[in-house]
Amino acid sequence: MARRTAVAWAALGPLLWGCALALQGGMLYPRESPSRERKELDGLWSFRADFSHNRRRGFEEQWYRRPLRESGPTLDMPVPSSFNDISQDWRLWDFVGWVWYEREVILPERWTQDLSTRVVLRIGSAHAYAIVWVNGVDTLEHEGGYLPFEADISNLVQVGPLSSQLRITIAINNTLTPTTLPPGTIQYLTDTSKYPKGYFVQNIYFDFFNYAGLQRSVLLYTTPTAYIDDITVTTSVEHDSGLVNYQISVKGSNLFELEVRLLDAENKLVANGAGTQGQLKVPGARLWWPYLMHKRPAYLYSLEVRLTAQMSLGPVSDFYTLPVGIRTVAVTESQFLINGKPFYFHGVNKHEDADIRGKGFDWPLLVKDFNLLRWLGANAFRTSHYPYAEEVLQMCDRYGIVVIDECPGVGLALPQFFNNVSLQNHMRVMEEVVRRDKNHPAVVMWSVANEPASHLESAGYYLKMVITHTKALDPSRPVTFVTNSNYAADKGAPYVDVICLNSYYSWYHDYGHLELIQQQLTTQFESWYKTYQKPIIQSEYGAETIVGFHQDPPLMFTEEYQKSLLEQYHVVLDQKRRKYVVGELIWNFADFMTEQSPTRVLGNKKGVFTRQRQPKSAAFLLRERYWKIANETRNSKI
Repeated sequence: MARRTAVAWAALGPLLWGCALALQGGMLYPRESPSRERKELDGLWSFRADFSHNRRRGFEEQWYRRPLRESGPTLDMPVPSSFNDISQDWRLWDFVGWVWYEREVILPERWTQDLSTRVVLRIGSAHAYAIVWVNGVDTLEHEGGYLPFEADISNLVQVGPLSSQLRITIAINNTLTPTTLPPGTIQYLTDTSKYPKGYFVQNIYFDFFNYAGLQRSVLLYTTPTAYIDDITVTTSVEHDSGLVNYQISVKGSNLFELEVRLLDAENKLVANGAGTQGQLKVPGARLWWPYLMHKRPAYLYSLEVRLTAQMSLGPVSDFYTLPVGIRTVAVTESQFLINGKPFYFHGVNKHEDADIRGKGFDWPLLVKDFNLLRWLGANAFRTSHYPYAEEVLQMCDRYGIVVIDECPGVGLALPQFFNNVSLQNHMRVMEEVVRRDKNHPAVVMWSVANEPASHLESAGYYLKMVITHTKALDPSRPVTFVTNSNYAADKGAPYVDVICLNSYYSWYHDYGHLELIQQQLTTQFESWYKTYQKPIIQSEYGAETIVGFHQDPPLMFTEEYQKSLLEQYHVVLDQKRRKYVVGELIWNFADFMTEQSPTRVLGNKKGVFTRQRQPKSAAFLLRERYWKIANETRNSKI
């Protein structure tokens, strides 16, 4: 019965997309094409933090109305990067409030003179609240980090002979409140014998540093005035044929034609269609398989969409190409299936975090991380605890690394965080995540939160609403959240498709008692499965390790202790992964920065790699294990 249910879900998923909630506006990745250009704005920007008492001086003096240098001194700030680590000014390290960025740009003349061209400003991420001005004009606001936002600025740049000169000003506030995602609180310390008047601190409820700034690329791109706004693709398999279902949104014209072509990796036409929606059938389709699961690598087709529209100035054409991987995802009561075959997650949790650049996107670091993932034999990771850069998911599509795509729903630790304003904000964030990432074959499951206080009654309703909303946005993928609550008290677990569990036996309690892990972990798995009859992923486990610390017998914080703790977990995981445990994700891939505290020595040291991406002893243990599991999978008949 369970297998039939999974097959039915896999078949119905693409059909249900027609009933999915309509997302408002597209967020296609800006790709160059015969009809589209892009201009990168990465590099040095002018920067200033507003250190005034109320952090409002920039607004009071209207810094956006003229070049930032005219209102006071500025710093050079690289974009993308987090501003916290760049300067030697200690005040920027944990600054809370408004910071200001500015960049002056010269546009190509055609962009400013051709009225059939649409010019768009796109910000890849601004943590956490941003206001954007173009030439002093209030253009755009966005709440929430880690996700892109954009505005059509054509009317601001196509205004005359001097319109090629552009000044972009962005004010960013990193303050976290009970209704932001992630949430936080501001605490004023009023004891004037200890603190200056008005002194405050930002309280956070998650274990990573609250890096901020323009942490991903800023760019300008063009489209025609009639353009392809959005594409939604779902795939399924029927016998030996792949089915590619597409929906296309067009803006700027009601008189248009759409030509759709599907090309294979050798650029050969395999199927074609027309119109805003349809289905392309690919006989003998090559499927998108996860890394190490199949002898064929992850295979990507290209969906080419060509728009021809009739406009008052004449015909207009737009062209966009979307990578497509044909694969199915389904869940039974004890298995996670990709392309109808049992899939076991053996991978990592990560952070977009490295020395100097904070969470700023960096291509060399990304390529290095993927080389390390493949060296480990890892086939999956969770985007803990926020959506990663779009380029990361593109690499996952190319290499077959499976992704649990998590929103910034972390730190939901207090009852006041589960309010109606937060709920609406959380659902809006999930809309943005799904809109951005829905077409990536590597993304196989959505995660709406990490370690919320899911034992609370208010949290149960809150999580039910967010999960239901996410399933309505995308009926083709399972939905989860990651819990550390007791199985009998968790109010959100009934609504997820897969149980994801974080536990740190012999680390955060029973310190040093490695002999207890097998019993406690076995009890954990059996209790959860008996209660919910759903597949389980051990979504976090691990131990803090200072590289170079050694002790035998193993003691906490040594490399030997980290290895021994992992080995105890692996004994039980091997027993249960042949039953209903469908994955294990180590915490963490690499060390990462946290807030300062007596329990953190320059950050969280649970990585199997250092923050500089050098292996600890546990990395070699994990590599041996993951390749063994991968070889078992590859030797089975697929």
